[in-house]
Amino acid sequence: MAVPVLIVGAGPVGLALAGDLAWRGIECMLVERTDGSVAQPRMDMVGIRTMEFCRRWGIVEWVRNAGYNRDYPQDCAWVTHLTGYEFGREPFPSPNTEKAPPQSPLKRERCPQNFFDPVLARFARESGKVTFAYRTELASFEDDGDKVIATLKSEDGTTRTVEAKYLVGCDGGASTVRQALGIGMTGEPVLTYTTNCVFRCDGLEKLHDKKPGYRFIFIGPEGTWATLVAINGRDQWRFSLVGDNEKRQVSEEEMRAAIKRAVGRDFEFEILSMLPWVRRQLVADSYGKGRVFIAGDAAHLTSPTGGFGMNTGILDAVNLSWKLAGVLQGWGGAHLLESYEIEQRPVAIRNVTEAGDNLKRMLSPRILKPDPRVFDMNDPDVEKARKEYGDRYTEMMKREWYSIGIHLGYVYERSPVIVPDGTPAPPDEVSTYKPTARPGSRAPHVWLAPEQSLLDLFGREFVLLRFDASAKVDALTDAARAAGVPFKVADIANEEAARLYERKLVLVRPDGQVAWRGDALPADVRALIDTVRGAGAPQTETTKEKPEEVRA
Repeated sequence: MAVPVLIVGAGPVGLALAGDLAWRGIECMLVERTDGSVAQPRMDMVGIRTMEFCRRWGIVEWVRNAGYNRDYPQDCAWVTHLTGYEFGREPFPSPNTEKAPPQSPLKRERCPQNFFDPVLARFARESGKVTFAYRTELASFEDDGDKVIATLKSEDGTTRTVEAKYLVGCDGGASTVRQALGIGMTGEPVLTYTTNCVFRCDGLEKLHDKKPGYRFIFIGPEGTWATLVAINGRDQWRFSLVGDNEKRQVSEEEMRAAIKRAVGRDFEFEILSMLPWVRRQLVADSYGKGRVFIAGDAAHLTSPTGGFGMNTGILDAVNLSWKLAGVLQGWGGAHLLESYEIEQRPVAIRNVTEAGDNLKRMLSPRILKPDPRVFDMNDPDVEKARKEYGDRYTEMMKREWYSIGIHLGYVYERSPVIVPDGTPAPPDEVSTYKPTARPGSRAPHVWLAPEQSLLDLFGREFVLLRFDASAKVDALTDAARAAGVPFKVADIANEEAARLYERKLVLVRPDGQVAWRGDALPADVRALIDTVRGAGAPQTETTKEKPEEVRA
């Protein structure tokens, strides 16, 4: 069997890559060693940039209707236990009532992996261009320079050979593909040993006096020791017993006792699954070799504090997808795929580091322990101390709750397929995001009509936004056509967009990132097209900058 792209791993990143490739007309095969079901959702927040991709794919309503209770409040609170003292709370509206920020046509959505994976699988399957192979694992592969020859092993022990032009490992933190390539990872291999427990309890909210919330953080005399998350907004909860860097086995009996301690009373509940896992802060030293690439958790492992892991992986998938499509369709240059690592690895380092810092803030009560008296519920004299402690913690945790800059403010700096315009890089903010059309940035959103975002123009081809109808662009159109590059010109008569984009002409890539801008076309339009399609001169070792490293 021969396929253009073989994808190993059918988690959200592998599914998104398969779906986006198919959306671009590229056939692929998706291999997954399990049956695809998700007993323990590892993510539950679909970030705002990922939702913009979902809008592009036409599946926003699928996400919204996937199964989460959209009327459930999304407050985050920190407590001694649910029948004890509440130190503080950050209120958030339900998914149904939360509004999109002005910088995007969409907002983040609460859609745990057990709901989101089936949505992405449906998207990929309905394309008719994705071959699914569940209960099948990658046994081995060989890159012979012109193709990748992979041996697949089915659950019944039978094997088969698949030839692919490219192979992408989206096979998780223990990635077989990454290990076979001999790619190491840099960072902190163990932050905490944690055990998750998904349990069912209908009406848990009636067992305590706290307002409902999406996430509760439990703080005891020993510091932060557990969290509780509403994973469907109805009757299922994920309780995480957060350990330290010492590995230990948690029994079901111990888990039951911990859950009862967190709620603050004895009650009946059903344990659905338990999963021990290691919280890590690692980024792969390379994102691939030859015709083989890695993406998602195979390329970066992060603490879930902040919800950046899967969403960073979706960025990997979209970045790599259009470049694979370009090369397979014949218009992508010889160096286009090299830009995948150059662009995405710094984004992963940034996001993984921020998530690790979020964890330190969440666990800070372990180091700066509160006055032990605040846990004495019978001592009214410490009310002031409790409030002061809670207010400090609340203010500190805001950075994790408000992170639009992480999701929309990433920049592909020093990319060989981006043409810089000489303007300085914007400040790298976390909690705020100021839209910019500086090359390397996400092209900003503007409403062109009540239901039409400027972002709706991007996706399948390069788009030249023309804010001055008199600007001459035929030469660039001809150069793109001569190179076979999918290309269109969009005239934009919108004053807000013109102010935001700052130049008369702005070239946007298929992934929605600005590739070039100017008030007139450059003298050598063919050189511009060759640069953005990866056909320009490759970077030399002397021009490559030392890659960023993960900060522990």
